[in-house]
Amino acid sequence: MTVIEVGEDLAQLDAALEALPNNPAVFALWPKEGDPYLSKTALLRRRLLRLLKEREKPSRLLNLRHAVRRIEYQLTGSAFESSVVLYEQARRHVPERYLELLKLRMPPYVKVVLANEFPRSHITTHLTRTAGLNFGPFRSRASAEKFEGQFLDLFQMRRCQEDLLPSPQHPGCIYGEMGMCLRPCQQVVGPAEYGHEVARVVDFLQTDGRSLLEAIGHSRDRLSEEMMFEEAARQHKRYERVQEVLKLRDELARDADRLNGVAITRSLAPAAVEMWFLREGNWQEPQRFTFDVQEGKPVSLDRKLRETFAAVTPRKLTVRERQEYLALLARWYYSTWREGEWLAFDSYDDIPYRKLVHAVSRVAR
Repeated sequence: MTVIEVGEDLAQLDAALEALPNNPAVFALWPKEGDPYLSKTALLRRRLLRLLKEREKPSRLLNLRHAVRRIEYQLTGSAFESSVVLYEQARRHVPERYLELLKLRMPPYVKVVLANEFPRSHITTHLTRTAGLNFGPFRSRASAEKFEGQFLDLFQMRRCQEDLLPSPQHPGCIYGEMGMCLRPCQQVVGPAEYGHEVARVVDFLQTDGRSLLEAIGHSRDRLSEEMMFEEAARQHKRYERVQEVLKLRDELARDADRLNGVAITRSLAPAAVEMWFLREGNWQEPQRFTFDVQEGKPVSLDRKLRETFAAVTPRKLTVRERQEYLALLARWYYSTWREGEWLAFDSYDDIPYRKLVHAVSRVAR
């Protein structure tokens, strides 16, 4: 952060403010005592003049001219970078209320609770250390609930939220009567058989539906080869139904432990972009990618991108840090003001470099 000390001579403050660039930035205004005033802006000089300039007449607008003793600021290249820098500064300087200051809401996930003897799913906005699969982040709770309701129709995992005490006298529910639940509550199946169905659910979510599509596709093709066309047609309808359910996923929704990708945004530096890496759901240190020319010849983007990814040192975050960085990513990606590109991929061993080259080129234009 660049620092401007504010002395008794406020004329020097005015001169320093006039010399500031009118760029996007994150800034902190420090009083003699207490917490700083933290914010971000698209026009730094204009915003600070509004907060610190001498007023010719009384106004209701906030003015901190006579309270500030130090100004800190950091120029940024994009709205996303501003959000990340502001989050990190707020967490550092006001740890007890930074989420309230940022108005950062945790996005929803569909969680499969595996710690239960008879696992179930529910919607949550919190990642935890307990055994489970978190599928998200979703745009809204409504979209997460819609996806959960539809994908559960493909399996026979229970939908009730109670802690089961299986008994033949258990009243059961409508889903069991309709054959949409294995009815572990009534001891129709035991933990092992129910666990097999849960494993199918987990596999479906971890593979983005490919496990079920492949199984149905193989069955359909086999039945067709055996000239059992009516049954093959039924399997094809099942195949189309799974495809319809998968379309209900929001774009970022994945198994959070397998969420890999890179956000590409404009950079403050000329002939460069900023790259923000996500690896297995953990936010990594960003890298500045420059378009260097060596000996008058441009460097291959493909080769340089491979070198950039190789330089990223994997790091593990705390559960809280992880969910907060994912919240920043979700807020940017699902926003109407998003600028830049997001490229998701299955793993860092299988990065689509051709698509990455195109994405970097689009942002750099």
